[in-house]
Amino acid sequence: MTDAPDATTSRIPERPSLDGLEEKWMQVWADEGTYAFDRERALSLPRDQVFAIDTPPPTASGSLHVGHVFSYTHTDCMARYKRMRGLEVFYPIGWDDNGLPTERRVQNYYGVRGDASLPYEEGFTPPFEEGVDAKGKAIKAADQRPISRKNFIELCDVLTVKDEVTFESLFRRLGFSLDWDISYRTIDERSRAVAQQAFLRNLERGEAYQSEAPGLWDVTFQTAVAQAELEARDYPGAYHRVAFHRPDGTPVHIETTRPELIPSVVALIAHPDDERYQGLFGTTVTSPLFGVEVPVLAHRAAEMDKGAGIAMCCTFGDLTDVLWWRELQLPIRSLITRNGRLQAETPEWLVGGPGEELYAGSLATKTTFSAREAVVAALRESGDLDGEPQKTQRKANFYEKGDKPLEIVTSRQWYIRNGGREEALRGKLVGMGDEVDFHPAFMRSRYKNWVEGLNGDWLISRQRFFGVPFPVWYPVTADGETDHAHPIVAPESALPVDPQIDVPEGYEEGQRGVPGGFVADPDIMDTWATSSLTPQIAAGWPVREGAADGASRLGSDEALFGSIFPYDLRPQGHDIIRTWLFATVTRSFLEHGVAPWRHAAISGWILDPDRKKMSKSKGNAETPEDVVKANGADAVRYWAASGRLGTDAAYDTGQMKVGRRLAIKVLNASKFALGFGDVSGDLRAAVTNPLDLSMLSALAVVVDKATQGFESWDYTRSLEVTESFFWTFCDDYLELVKDRAYGGQGDEAAASARAALRLALETLLRLLAPFLPYATAEVWSWFGEGSVHRQAWPTRDELPTGGDAALLASVGAALAGVRKVKSEAKVGMRAEVRTMTLVAPAASVAHVRAAEADLRATGRISELTYAEGEAVEVRDAELVPVEKTPPPA
Repeated sequence: MTDAPDATTSRIPERPSLDGLEEKWMQVWADEGTYAFDRERALSLPRDQVFAIDTPPPTASGSLHVGHVFSYTHTDCMARYKRMRGLEVFYPIGWDDNGLPTERRVQNYYGVRGDASLPYEEGFTPPFEEGVDAKGKAIKAADQRPISRKNFIELCDVLTVKDEVTFESLFRRLGFSLDWDISYRTIDERSRAVAQQAFLRNLERGEAYQSEAPGLWDVTFQTAVAQAELEARDYPGAYHRVAFHRPDGTPVHIETTRPELIPSVVALIAHPDDERYQGLFGTTVTSPLFGVEVPVLAHRAAEMDKGAGIAMCCTFGDLTDVLWWRELQLPIRSLITRNGRLQAETPEWLVGGPGEELYAGSLATKTTFSAREAVVAALRESGDLDGEPQKTQRKANFYEKGDKPLEIVTSRQWYIRNGGREEALRGKLVGMGDEVDFHPAFMRSRYKNWVEGLNGDWLISRQRFFGVPFPVWYPVTADGETDHAHPIVAPESALPVDPQIDVPEGYEEGQRGVPGGFVADPDIMDTWATSSLTPQIAAGWPVREGAADGASRLGSDEALFGSIFPYDLRPQGHDIIRTWLFATVTRSFLEHGVAPWRHAAISGWILDPDRKKMSKSKGNAETPEDVVKANGADAVRYWAASGRLGTDAAYDTGQMKVGRRLAIKVLNASKFALGFGDVSGDLRAAVTNPLDLSMLSALAVVVDKATQGFESWDYTRSLEVTESFFWTFCDDYLELVKDRAYGGQGDEAAASARAALRLALETLLRLLAPFLPYATAEVWSWFGEGSVHRQAWPTRDELPTGGDAALLASVGAALAGVRKVKSEAKVGMRAEVRTMTLVAPAASVAHVRAAEADLRATGRISELTYAEGEAVEVRDAELVPVEKTPPPA
């Protein structure tokens, strides 16, 4: 060993600071490829030596929020730990940039909306930027300019790329150890090809199908909505007591919140046990205003204690109507169209009836609100409205990103079988959940409950623009009808295709839309239909099989995919278990017959001060950019890592300040520990002092606990035990060992102290590295080789044995007693203790005697005597205050 403050101390800054560390180390990590995935090494290793992460692709539609920081930090801590354990970590990043959120952002940002009927405008310049007009006023929906499908898609592409640059900058600053060379966009060429290939294989195996059926429809976004995207909300309405009529004219009163649907009624339905309606079952009644004869039927889904206990079944007002329609085999009398208005043509079942004139004159093309007003007015006039409407709050289904209640519209849509209508498949998909270790374990029940509660297949088509098109065309018959029963599918070798632009084999562009020609499928896939394939997209699942020029260009890597699939980890929030997690499981099972990963780490929500979930849609989300600038990335990561998996956490800047204090202390404590120059030789053998051995023995316990925490997916526990020890190390050990390390007790004693300091520092930096990547990288660079993030995770075998971990605690308690009496006497900590008695249990007295020299030097104690007692306490202390040096004249 050497006393010379040479190579090491020369690299230590005079005033260590967190300022500038992020810019410095972000660049170093990028230049040196610190976190790069080594594909060749991965292919040569046993599978259990590779750790593959199915990283969530954040939605590129505006700004991130602190919830992203929270959950992505959890994943990054695990990725860093696995890398330090020697595993080759596959840690890609993608951006989920297709779908409704992106389109809505483009509409609001540029003041445009897509219109498939308009021609493409070359060199189009959007009328607005950043959601405001030339005068700085916010753009209203009514002011949005309609543009062609192609122009709209181009703007989507431009804005998502712009957003993704911002997102990447923030992710890099937060120190996420992603391999930025393994990235994708869910709208890029490869993602489109993978999504289309998977769909074509689903179609070939009969797992995908098209059906004309009632489905949930968002009139604002003009698109179908899947069951997983529903959100039940309270919505103001009113009960209307309305009379239907028996053949003899006797009224049968129902209560409804949707009287505008009376022209579409197909039955009245009551519970089979409801005695009030036993005599009505099997008979018919006629509807008010329209005189349509409908049956009165029984079904157990009718609620006897709701309203009049008998309800209209209209096709369709809500999901119960769909259930009754399906199970009672009722006809369809659909009125509401895709734009949320009643159809323009008078329905054939009303033609010639008493309500034909009412429908044509007052209801056709009206919104549901206007139609409701017209029907209620007519009911008043006819006497079929019993009393006035009674206001109420009703539960209505909304699209999770929508503002108006969903309607149920009959339309042709694409579906993928997910067990919602097949018990055998549902059972297999429940079983897939049993193959995944959920963390925390109770989250598996959320998956299981969702799958078991499905009542329909997965609707994957959307009537929008920015997404993956279905690779399908349809023949047009000689009489101009579209033949949906015989779709023309693209060959896998041609993927990706856009059927709106590309032409199917055997046809020419001039045959588009004409008799004997073809038409393109007009829809795109739901964004989940693409993001459910993130494992396949990121790892090179093959596309264009047999195409010599296509596979490499589209990033196919069959060897890699075969090597790492199924992945090790899917991290995500608990609110999208029903969407992203289940959809990915479904696609993996259908294509590969296995669950797509071995573990699912489920993060909780971030809550605002009112304990409500933070989200952009609710307007209460904090954006992380300013938070990171104000506190530093290490501090924000500390806050995030302090929240356990599956547990909601409060947004807490106070916790971030604690994290910043910890990072600063790492710099300053390390400067002291390294300030004695380079150390060399067998450090373990050099540690001989009982206090040093005690500290390192306690640290060995921390290493075990921190490792166990990571292995059990409780990295919060790893942080807690490491941080707790670190503060003890700083507050007690560093103070106690200072005099000896400077040589106050001779060379051998100093050598032991310095070796212990170096061993402890090397261990603590590695334990803290997953949580505080910047501070630890900076300190490691002062004395170590390479990056701390590529060092081996510490083990207790690196530390000397034979120490008594309790010794440091006993001496620390004695030091605390000395500090207490000085504080109570209101003298400085450098005041001399001329004499004192330490009262402590016998075991503690023995510990202190073993390290008495360090305690006396630190506490400036001249005479120390001992007495046995139940607790550690300093008595009879005689203090000599430090005389203040007078200022110079």
